[in-house]
Amino acid sequence: HQSYTHKMLTGRGARISTLRTKGGLSGFPNRRESPYDPFTSGHSSASISAALGLAKAKELSGEKGHVVAVIGDGALTGGLAYEGLNNAGRFKKKFIVVLNDNKMSISRNVGSMARYLARIRTEPSYFRIKGRVEGALDHIPLIGAPLHHGLTSAKSLLKQILYNSTFFEDMGFYYYGPFDGHDLDKLIEVFHNVKSIDHPVLLHVLTKKGKGYPFAEQNPGAFHGTSGFDVQTGKAAPSGQTFSGVFGDCLCRLAESDGRICAVTAAMKSGTGLVRFAQKFPKRFFDTGIAEEHAVTFCGGLAAGGMLPVFAVYSTFLQRGYDQMIHDVALQRVKVVLAVDHAGIVGEDGETHQGIFDAAYLNTIPGVKVFSPSYYDELQQCLRQALYHTPGFAAVRYPRGAQLFRPCDFRLSGRPFDLYGGAEATVAVVTYGRLFSFACLARLRLEKRGISLRIVKLNRIKPVDDGAVRSAAGAERVFFFEEGIRQGGVGERFGFLLSQSGFRGRFYLHAIEGFVAHATMAESLNGLGLDDAGMERAILTECGAQ
Repeated sequence: HQSYTHKMLTGRGARISTLRTKGGLSGFPNRRESPYDPFTSGHSSASISAALGLAKAKELSGEKGHVVAVIGDGALTGGLAYEGLNNAGRFKKKFIVVLNDNKMSISRNVGSMARYLARIRTEPSYFRIKGRVEGALDHIPLIGAPLHHGLTSAKSLLKQILYNSTFFEDMGFYYYGPFDGHDLDKLIEVFHNVKSIDHPVLLHVLTKKGKGYPFAEQNPGAFHGTSGFDVQTGKAAPSGQTFSGVFGDCLCRLAESDGRICAVTAAMKSGTGLVRFAQKFPKRFFDTGIAEEHAVTFCGGLAAGGMLPVFAVYSTFLQRGYDQMIHDVALQRVKVVLAVDHAGIVGEDGETHQGIFDAAYLNTIPGVKVFSPSYYDELQQCLRQALYHTPGFAAVRYPRGAQLFRPCDFRLSGRPFDLYGGAEATVAVVTYGRLFSFACLARLRLEKRGISLRIVKLNRIKPVDDGAVRSAAGAERVFFFEEGIRQGGVGERFGFLLSQSGFRGRFYLHAIEGFVAHATMAESLNGLGLDDAGMERAILTECGAQ
């Protein structure tokens, strides 16, 4: 998110109005967009490791130049940052890390590092010594005032004397700062000085998140990654009800009657709908910072101790906790529920944030049960089922934003799958999540062309229910539409089970083959052939109009 100004300064200013739109500029640094973006990034805490690799490559190839890693203080809650710092401190070559310290990540920073940085910013011993020295100087006749004035310009030196054993220096860095990150002249001077140092350097700068725009300064969390809004008022259009909000409200209701329920987030309290839970149950709410690996294992520990932890996390960020899901939850055979938000296509955030991998990687973990509701009431039903009627590890995955079209005759069943439409139809569509809405719309359109569909809606995508396979196997042609990666996904698994059942018809799998660039969700789904128009087109291509 901190690359917009960088993009304008590196030849992309004329295209800044295309930011986060189809065919326009990415919202993040992107190697394919510009030679001035050396590394594509969208996930936190990775800059030090990536920059160290670039610096080492320069050294090995004999290339001149400097490599500078910029990392926010919020990103220092992520373990990868410390792995990078630990390795970089032994580099003993020119390498600069800029710590952009604005006391904010997506949600307010938490943990020991946040407190440590606060101490560096406002160390009482510094101000106590400074006050005593200034007071003594003011009482010296004639020369006291000039000496007092000279002390002002020596503040940074005094701080460096006081902090000659900072955490960063213990990691092998020369530490300089903190400096005012909005004082351009001072920063230019500092960079000019430190770039000649043949040793890893950490430059600590203090900035104000949203600087220059009052609404963002007053509410930095809301403006971290905002969509369109009125510049004059700072207000965005009301978003209405969302899956995240429904999840948060449901979890609050369940927690009122069950003191074992705990909510865990990785610096995404607002984004995952947990603000109200945090207010109502502060002792059972845990924000781990941007530390998904720790969050998963922490949930494993809570569960081993008899609690019912629910980890609310975006699909794209859950990827970081894959080993922990296997070793620290599934292998322990403990009750942990993942609330996998932003599952599927997410739109303008683009390829670094698409939630298209979770169904595939969860598919590989023994024992986990995965639910994928299409509607709000179904989400609540699945959450209760995951908490109280599913032994061991469970996940409930749901998309970004609001629910889509719902047939008026569709009713919740609570079963692992639902059969919707003509049971005698020779064409079957199998899908799950919000794609069910598009399948229903495609069914209405195809009926006008003389093609009837049976729709097999998977409510539980792992394990796939045998009854769902039998329901599809009765058709001559089976189309599986999946808003996820094809390789290892639910569709591939379903196709295998279908073949094992003795099915002799035709099976067509339509899923995502690669990374998906930024665009609106509607544009992305249409381009992938996963909306109602795409489904209709795919079925007509194989079946023809009758």
